[in-house]
Amino acid sequence: MSRIVYVNGAFVAEEAARISVFDRGFLFADAIYEVVGVVGGKLLDYDGHAARLRRSLDALSLASPLDDADLLALHREIVSRNRLDEGLIYLQISRGAADRDFAYPMKADPTLVLFTQAKAVLANPKVETGIAVVLVPDLRWARRDIKTVQLLYPSMAKMEAARHGADDAWMVEDGLVTEASSANAHIVDRAGTLITRPLSEAILHGITRLSILDIARGMGVAVEERAFSPEEAKDAAEAFITSATSFALPVTRIDGNPVGDGRPGPITRALRQAYIVAKLQTAI
Repeated sequence: MSRIVYVNGAFVAEEAARISVFDRGFLFADAIYEVVGVVGGKLLDYDGHAARLRRSLDALSLASPLDDADLLALHREIVSRNRLDEGLIYLQISRGAADRDFAYPMKADPTLVLFTQAKAVLANPKVETGIAVVLVPDLRWARRDIKTVQLLYPSMAKMEAARHGADDAWMVEDGLVTEASSANAHIVDRAGTLITRPLSEAILHGITRLSILDIARGMGVAVEERAFSPEEAKDAAEAFITSATSFALPVTRIDGNPVGDGRPGPITRALRQAYIVAKLQTAI
């Protein structure tokens, strides 16, 4: 049975979904997106994702086709129509269809698309083994704080990791780690301090990142928001990534070198479990 997807006001079978060839998301990557995790048919950290969506729209002067209440109702409806128990909802808003021109069209109706994807986010086998990452140069555009669909280079970085037998890539700029291909990067030093890059235009303002940092502080874990080097990462006691569907996922190898003892660390495990408990209690 095919999924039901949402396209510009209509729920349709995925095979029947259509977008104009003149859509600026297709021609210029003139679009933003969000991903919301789903567990037990409920939305995790939804308010944070909705707020970031508005921020991305404002940053690109994109109009939202729906208000906040209707957008939440739409998320709930697509979960219901697809009987999604665990996985994610992908949402994308482009500037809409117009004749190809680098200048923004003054009057274009935005294109809104949502679809669901079933995925085991709780019972992720990588939680027990951790993931391996490789370091690659960060060649993305400078405004990484805007969640745009300009994802070609992160895709290339992920493929480079796969060529080295790794799961993901950590990107490096000016000698410092920025983030993973689709997640924020964190380390725990040998003194037990959680270190992660501060918010700026250089990284995505991760919703899960924010929640994990709040949880860490509540658990009494020292948190230092600063950039760290690849050398610090390789010498760390623990490392992990955060995202909407990975939560806190251990990194156990960097460029083939084990992080700590090469196993998921206790602080990462504790943060992941605390995040799951907290977010299941507040899921909507």
